[in-house]
Amino acid sequence: MIVSVGLLLLGFVILVYGADKLVEAASSLASGFGVSQLVIGLTIVAFGTSAPEMVVNVFASMDGSSQMVLGNVLGSNIFNVFAILGIAAVILPLQVKTNTTWIEIPLSFLAAVLVLVLVSDVWLNDFSVNLISRGDGIVLLLFFSVFLVYNIVVSKNPDQHPDSLEIPVYATRKAIFWILVGLGGLILGGKLIVDNAISIALDLGLSERIIGLTIVSVGTSLPELATSVAAVRKNKVDIAIGNVVGSNIFNIFFILGVSAVIGPVVVADANYVDILINILAGLLLFIFIFTGKGRILNRLEGGIFLVIYVIYIASLVLME
Repeated sequence: MIVSVGLLLLGFVILVYGADKLVEAASSLASGFGVSQLVIGLTIVAFGTSAPEMVVNVFASMDGSSQMVLGNVLGSNIFNVFAILGIAAVILPLQVKTNTTWIEIPLSFLAAVLVLVLVSDVWLNDFSVNLISRGDGIVLLLFFSVFLVYNIVVSKNPDQHPDSLEIPVYATRKAIFWILVGLGGLILGGKLIVDNAISIALDLGLSERIIGLTIVSVGTSLPELATSVAAVRKNKVDIAIGNVVGSNIFNIFFILGVSAVIGPVVVADANYVDILINILAGLLLFIFIFTGKGRILNRLEGGIFLVIYVIYIASLVLME
């Protein structure tokens, strides 16, 4: 098992490094061809930061590992809110913009509730098994297309995105080289993570659900954690919270949607606990914004988020 743990960690390093180099090189290449920062931000950067979750889920879907697929998405979303926003708010209270408050956070909550509706086939449709079907996956992707259009409309307002992207300058050949390296890193890293996470689960007698909700989801959320902490340290708190909320919407509508289209995701009874925790995360985030003065997620609320996450993870391990 030591070898599997080592390969899993190596997979995370290769995966995150590959995603980072892919975003840098592809952004540089696109900028060199005259593509606007708006388009680069909405496509390359947005897709690139979620590439770790995406690649892991594609491999898990191809392997038929439904629990890994669902665990990675739900675990990432729960980690994003309770851990990342919790840490960020403890470092510096997070001021939330109007659009984020009234559109993006409610949309994130809607996405969490939609998952509960889609996986209730036994109760709503008298099916013999609960699953996220290919048809459900298409529905999620349609929601994602609406979210993408919304982003395009909002991004045209300079007041909503005052900070320009920091795009590195690469020569064309160098950019192409690093794009290929980045893609290779994503494929190799994703394969190492899925294969060795399953191996570790078998060795420890743990379910793929637990591994997906903990080790895999935390590892694939490292780009969001790094981005949010860096943003807070630079006093760009709107980027920190926008990054997390946007990632949660992206994870459900796009990544879970693509995963379901590749292969239907079978839902176990234990998954409902995670789905409800994900809904709770979205609900508490919306409520906390309106407690106290102004639309702010303060240090106390960030601390509460962290405590909830610790209790949740501890309960997963103890009840397994």
